[in-house]
Amino acid sequence: MNHILSAHTAYAYAKINLSLDILGTRTDGYHEVRMIMQSLQLHDTVTMKISSGQGITMTCSDTTLPTDEQNLACRAAFLFCNTYGISEGIELHLEKKIPIAAGLAGGSSDAAAVLRGLNEMYGTPATAEELASLGVKLGADVPYCLMLGTALSEGIGERLTALPSAPACSCLLVKPAAGASTKQIYTDYDTLVQTTDIKHPDTERLLNTLSAGDYKALASGLCNVLEPVTLKLVPEIASIRETLQALGADGVLMSGSGPTVFALFSDPDTAKRAETHFLTTEYAQGTFLTRFYQP
Repeated sequence: MNHILSAHTAYAYAKINLSLDILGTRTDGYHEVRMIMQSLQLHDTVTMKISSGQGITMTCSDTTLPTDEQNLACRAAFLFCNTYGISEGIELHLEKKIPIAAGLAGGSSDAAAVLRGLNEMYGTPATAEELASLGVKLGADVPYCLMLGTALSEGIGERLTALPSAPACSCLLVKPAAGASTKQIYTDYDTLVQTTDIKHPDTERLLNTLSAGDYKALASGLCNVLEPVTLKLVPEIASIRETLQALGADGVLMSGSGPTVFALFSDPDTAKRAETHFLTTEYAQGTFLTRFYQP
């Protein structure tokens, strides 16, 4: 297959969960989820170009990340090339801005950007549905990261329904240095849910809230069933939450399996003051002020 473009740049947008609910465990061991997803303007940048060499080569601005098939972006390039019979060499460069292991789908979004970018470089041989089918082989969040915007995610994350755009607002991310394994968090959730009355999101109410464009109701309805689980492993999440609320956030929640906490602000000046506060603390490296992204 001949390339149409010799180089292409694609953006990999971070995501947050406005809600995250677990409905149960499937027979295949995966968890059945129901989540409202929202993409952010915070993004990584992936540059792809045809090389004179063979195979896929990758470089990354973050030297702590692998640049072989351990990296989802690299794996996405291999999968696309193998699927569509592309044999020429491709060079990838990933400029990393999204925090790693943060509950913001950085790796999944990088993979989605590579699939989207290579598809455009080669004249769109794959439909949106075919790209999503490739994406789910890489990870449950990848199909959403291809779709972007505001969406309901069901199944293991692969069943997506576009939703009315969430009301515009400022979004402040604060990531503690400590992390926790997503696999461990889901395992701990299965244990905790047997002994504890966990608060579940009112997803139907949130869907109605989005249809009505009601920002206040959205901010007050944020809910993530994994938050109490991750909180046991990363207790500082609680103090970050309390500080954000004290600084005037309209709604605060942990994203995904964490440990990043996000806060929504209708007033940009209040958001900026909250950002300034965290930039003077030990969380400076993990503090990002952004907004919702709608494609």
